[in-house]
Amino acid sequence: MKIMFRLLDLRIRVEGAENVPREGGAVVACNHISYLDFIFCGLGARPSGRLVRFMAKQEIFAHPIGGPLMRGMHHISVDREAGGASYKEALVALKGGEVVGLFPEATISRSFTIKRFKGGAGRLAAAAGVPLVPMALWGTQRLWTKGRPRTLTRRHLPITILLGEPLHPSRRDSQDEVSAELHTRMSALLDRAQRDYPDQPAGPDDAWWLPAHLGGGAPTPEDVAAQE
Repeated sequence: MKIMFRLLDLRIRVEGAENVPREGGAVVACNHISYLDFIFCGLGARPSGRLVRFMAKQEIFAHPIGGPLMRGMHHISVDREAGGASYKEALVALKGGEVVGLFPEATISRSFTIKRFKGGAGRLAAAAGVPLVPMALWGTQRLWTKGRPRTLTRRHLPITILLGEPLHPSRRDSQDEVSAELHTRMSALLDRAQRDYPDQPAGPDDAWWLPAHLGGGAPTPEDVAAQE
């Protein structure tokens, strides 16, 4: 994968990597706009010398492209009908000093905004007694996202990876309040990533990768909710 990134000369910008602790467990919570997000989330933690084990739905592990990557990187398969085993695996990893990443939205956001969260990120961090680091990615949807053909040969594409100050949830905290604060912080990071992104659509036919509130062609959150 590193070879592919070098060949494509992706313009990857990482800010806030110091928010990932250099030792000890941590949960990284990332937005989800691309099938490749787990790779770029991992890149965001590399300046701190950390590897991220990502929690992802088991269907990705069965994919002919994604599956070998996920298994080779020792990510955690999640059965959404029975997630107890994957939760315990992640908890053991965190208590053992590893970094675990997850997508609180659970699925790719086709509106390219932050969707409503599923529970889990704050609860996992609180149970393990580790920091919860918010992250936002932008630009990855232009490589491969839901409902669009893969464009894995696109060169010089800007990719933004922003990490914010960690939360420190405890078992005493309201998980609804922790989730709301995490949502607020991730939304602010994504807004900044979108605002500062160096590229603009080449024309109306290329505006699909921008959210509707920025004048792009992506469906609104309301349209996506109605379709789903």
